[in-house]
Amino acid sequence: MRIALLTRKQALGMPSLRLATIILIFETSQNWFSKHAILKVKFCHYVALLFVIILHSCSSNDVSPMNPDSEPESPTPNPQPEPEPIIEVNNIPASAQRSGDSDRGYQYLISGPYMSSGVPYDAFIAGFGEDNSNLLGRTGDNANISHEYTAVTASNGVRVVSPNCMSCHAGFINDEFIVGLGNHSADFTINRADEIDLVSTAISLLYGGQESEEWQAYDQFRKGILAIGPKTITESRGLNPADKITQVLVSHRDKNTLEWVDEPMVEVDDEVIPTDVPAWWLLKKKNAMFYHGIGRKDFCKSFIGSSLLTLADKAKAEEVDEKMVDVLAYIYSLEPPSYPFDIDTGLAAQGKPIFEENCVKCHGSYDSDGEYPNLMVSLETVGTDPELSNRYTQSSELNDYFLDWFNTGWFGSGTAPLQLFAEGGYIAPPLDGIWATAPYFHNGSVPTLADVLNSKNRPVYWSRSFNDTDYDIEKMGWNYVRENSKTSKNTYDTTFKGYGKEGHIFGDELSETERQSLLEYLKTL
Repeated sequence: MRIALLTRKQALGMPSLRLATIILIFETSQNWFSKHAILKVKFCHYVALLFVIILHSCSSNDVSPMNPDSEPESPTPNPQPEPEPIIEVNNIPASAQRSGDSDRGYQYLISGPYMSSGVPYDAFIAGFGEDNSNLLGRTGDNANISHEYTAVTASNGVRVVSPNCMSCHAGFINDEFIVGLGNHSADFTINRADEIDLVSTAISLLYGGQESEEWQAYDQFRKGILAIGPKTITESRGLNPADKITQVLVSHRDKNTLEWVDEPMVEVDDEVIPTDVPAWWLLKKKNAMFYHGIGRKDFCKSFIGSSLLTLADKAKAEEVDEKMVDVLAYIYSLEPPSYPFDIDTGLAAQGKPIFEENCVKCHGSYDSDGEYPNLMVSLETVGTDPELSNRYTQSSELNDYFLDWFNTGWFGSGTAPLQLFAEGGYIAPPLDGIWATAPYFHNGSVPTLADVLNSKNRPVYWSRSFNDTDYDIEKMGWNYVRENSKTSKNTYDTTFKGYGKEGHIFGDELSETERQSLLEYLKTL
């Protein structure tokens, strides 16, 4: 059921004093109706109907009987201001989540065996060399490899190295490494399977062929990379094809046993609709996962999606599931990084009421008693690129298979099932730590917050240095260069399908002074 939120300012612009009663009822009922969502929807429908009746029955001038002997006066036009747009949203209901231990969750996240196949450790070190930066403070052989990889023991006892969650969910900004910040510099413009034949040949030669234990520990990783590599290529660096990676992997797995099959059970096209990687610290406020909000009910089950690259079967998935409750507890413990540069507190104070007038309804409030409304905003209202949302709401052989695979198979069963529910639109996200999460929108199409607030200034083609210190403190986002066309993988081209910069034009009506004040306030979140 959609709810049309009518602002007080909208109501006051209507041409009848009789609206005062309705306004009073509407305002004094907000707190009560916030706890009774169904009645609120019905109430809004009745109020909308009443507004229509009043608009047809009321006049802005008093009417008196006409004198037939006198010439009627021409009424002076009284133009009404254009009505504000009605924000069309759905409330996303909360689901009970399992609890765990955050300290155990961190250790499992950085060193745990949720990936169970990979390149043999010795071969990995021979190929990539050691990395002693040890950003995660790990011990043993994990102290010698990059934070993006984890060394684990495969089921046959071979020590292997696989990519971990940090490859997407940790990054740098202003020379600071932050777990939970999306990796906005990853490069998926290449086919990651291009080198797998060379790696496979090397492993076969090093360990005595495909009958060796090392090959057996590596083989599932090989199959997964061969499957996703050609199907998950993005047009620009910094974007993430996570949705498509998952679609490819589930096409190769039985939905109940989770066992791998070499031939996909549904045809997967080559189209990639990219996403930016959201910050983990936002999850504790949200009732649904992902920009399109399709991840409902148990969040822990969703995390196991990363293991689909390498797990053997549902027995391994059940083992990982027991640990993901701790990982969720760790993610819930994360706090956003504070803005590291100077803040004009006076200007920020001027920006707060602008935020409260224009942004709170969808993005929530940020005082000590702040609230986040958990709203799914319709595509018609937000106007941002629709392709990611459409990918799941428009029926197709792949989409139908994908939703059924999760909702009726192992992931959707048990006492804590995951549910995928595609209703269309995008979640209006919390804005905690928004300064650090550039580029913006679900597809990373807008380089700065200043451009978010002024749609006319958004570049069609733009590139950035991918230096994490190259930050624009005035516009809040990455320093960028406008280009006339796509010149390299570092160019973001908003003309590609799914890469659009349109929509969210709510800041366009603000003055430049108001935008500057609002930007300063956003630095405090």
